[in-house]
Amino acid sequence: MSSPRRRGERENTTGVGYNTPVVTSAQFVACLGEVKASAILRCPSQETAAAAMEAAVRGGFRVVEFTLTIPGALDLVRDFSRRGDLVVGAGTVLTRDEARRSVEHGARFLVSPVMDPEVIAEAIVLGVTVIPGCHTPTEMLTAHRAGAPLQKLFPAPGQGPAYVRACLGPLPFLRLVPTQGVDAANVRDWLDAGAYAVGINNAVFDAAELKSGRVDRIEEKARALLAAIRPRT
Repeated sequence: MSSPRRRGERENTTGVGYNTPVVTSAQFVACLGEVKASAILRCPSQETAAAAMEAAVRGGFRVVEFTLTIPGALDLVRDFSRRGDLVVGAGTVLTRDEARRSVEHGARFLVSPVMDPEVIAEAIVLGVTVIPGCHTPTEMLTAHRAGAPLQKLFPAPGQGPAYVRACLGPLPFLRLVPTQGVDAANVRDWLDAGAYAVGINNAVFDAAELKSGRVDRIEEKARALLAAIRPRT
């Protein structure tokens, strides 16, 4: 008998959405394409990070990313990757060694703020999805040709969602994932412009609320943002 879904949890129709060694890169890409959003956490405390991500999960996130700038980030990746309802990744991956250690601790996807061919190559060897940071069409195409199935749009372009639409015009095969400047008010605009999915950080994990321990607000914001992803009628 399958276990009942938690309040606010959406049904998973990809057959994935969980973190096990059998999750392939292609399956992860399909999973993210369905859920449309990942929760990205960066903060100065391991304890705060654990509580904050738990709140985001209660709010409905199932794809979660811990940046390696968090103290004890790999321990968090390991602990959360043991849960059957999550797909866990590591962010701010800058070297081959960081990629290997992240996967050893259970990461099923790797995210970087830059487009580094060595990190892309290592992720392919490790059998996990890599999402390199790209800003220009040249970087996006280079990442795609190097084997990255998703391209993180970072930093946020001044034109906002219109930039995604402009890039996809001549390069419609790219899968762009904006990770900065996305919030509940504009998340649908990014997706309607052609973004494959989005990464959510400050819109859910507000620095002041993290510092004050207001994890209840994190859960509320997570629910509101995921609700805003639904297509407009």
